[in-house]
Amino acid sequence: MIRVRLGVPILALLLLTGCASVVSGTPTWPGATLEKTLLTATDFPAGVQYDRIVEKPGQPDGTGAPPSMLSNPQGCSDGLTRVIARSAERGPGSAGKYVVSYDGARMVITVLTSPLPLDQLDATAQRCAQFRTFFDPSDPGIPITTTKLATQRSAELVYQQTMRLSGAESSAYFAFENIGSWSVFGVTFPAQNPSIPVKSTLPQTFLDAFDKQVQRVQAR
Repeated sequence: MIRVRLGVPILALLLLTGCASVVSGTPTWPGATLEKTLLTATDFPAGVQYDRIVEKPGQPDGTGAPPSMLSNPQGCSDGLTRVIARSAERGPGSAGKYVVSYDGARMVITVLTSPLPLDQLDATAQRCAQFRTFFDPSDPGIPITTTKLATQRSAELVYQQTMRLSGAESSAYFAFENIGSWSVFGVTFPAQNPSIPVKSTLPQTFLDAFDKQVQRVQAR
C-alpha cells in the first residue's frame, strides 16, 4: 500500500527531479559573469534558508531521481522539465541554481546562459492543461490542471499546476523567461517548515524572487 502525506505534495516529486546536491559555501565554478548574476542569501529576508545546488558533472539529468509517474496524456507528469532537459546546454558555466525555503514554500531558481524554447514550453502546458497521474495503470489517477497566469512582461511565462488529492488541492508554480541569450526558470511548491521564521505567500513570494533574479540578469 502506498501512503501519501499531503504535507509533502506529490508535485514535489514530479517537479524537482535531477542529479544535484545542495551545498553551502562559495562555489568555484567557471563563469564569473554567471556567478555575479545569481541572487545570494543576502537578497532574501534574514531567516530564509538559501543553498546553492551544484549539478554532478558527467551525469544525465534525472540520475538518481525517482522515475516519472505515469500520466494520461502521456508525458505530462514531467512535461515542462523534459522540454528544458532537451534544450539546455551542459558544461561548466552554463547554469547556476539555488534553492530558497520559506515557511510555506520551497523554490528552485535556475539561471541559464542559453535561451529556453518558450514556444515548446507553452505548447506542452496547453497539451497538459488537464491530465491524470498514476502510481499504477489500474489506479483511477490523480487529476492535475495546468493554468497559464497573467504576467506583466510578454517574455515571461507563468503556470499554476494544481493537484487534487483526497478532496484537498495543492498547487505548484512555474516561471520561465528569456533575457537576450540568457534565461531564468523557477518552480515552487508549498512546503510547511515552522523552523523558518519567514512565511511566504504563494505565488507572490515566488514571483517576487523570480522577478528579482530576472532583473539581476538584465543588469549583467
